[in-house]
Amino acid sequence: MARQVLLVVDLQNDYFPGGKLPLWNVEAARDNAARVIASARRDGTPIIHVRHEFPDESAPFFVAGTEGAQTHPSVAPLEGEAIVLKHHANSFRDTQLREVLDVHAPEEVVIVGAMSHMCIDATARAAADLDYNVVVLHDACATLDLGFGDEAVPAPKVHAAFMAALATGYARLQSVDEHIVA
Repeated sequence: MARQVLLVVDLQNDYFPGGKLPLWNVEAARDNAARVIASARRDGTPIIHVRHEFPDESAPFFVAGTEGAQTHPSVAPLEGEAIVLKHHANSFRDTQLREVLDVHAPEEVVIVGAMSHMCIDATARAAADLDYNVVVLHDACATLDLGFGDEAVPAPKVHAAFMAALATGYARLQSVDEHIVA
C-alpha cells in the first residue's frame, strides 16, 4: 500500500443538524469519515485535521471561538494528530498544510470532509497542482443544494458533478469500503 496521509476537512458542528449551515448527507459522510479515521489510526496512517474559521464575527458560519466552528466530536483529533487552521476554501492557502504533509512524505493524500463543491474541491485541486497523488473518498464528503440563475441544483447533483470533475484529472475517487479494503 502507498504511504498515505489522511486529510479530514471541515467536519465542523455548523454543518450538522442544529448548526448554522446543515449539509445534505453530512451524517452519513461523518460516519464514513469516522470509519476511515479509525482505520488510519489502526494502521498508523498520519491524520491531519483541517478546520475552517472566519475571523469576522459577522460570518454566516464557522465564527472563530464558537461551538459551531469546532470539529464534530465524532471525528475530533486525538492528541498528537496535526490540526491546520484555515481561513479560505483551499486548505493550502496561507496555512502550513504543505509543510505538515511533507514531514510524512506521502505517496497519496486521501481527502474526506465538507463541502464537496468548495473546500474538498479546492483542496483536492491544490494538492494535485502541488504534485500530490490525490484520493477523494466520495461517500465521506457532504455538500448542500445550490442555485444558478433560475436553476435549483439539488445537493446530490452538486456532489456528483464535483466528484465527476475531480475524477477527470485531479483525483482518484473511491468509496470508503474500497479504500479500507485496499
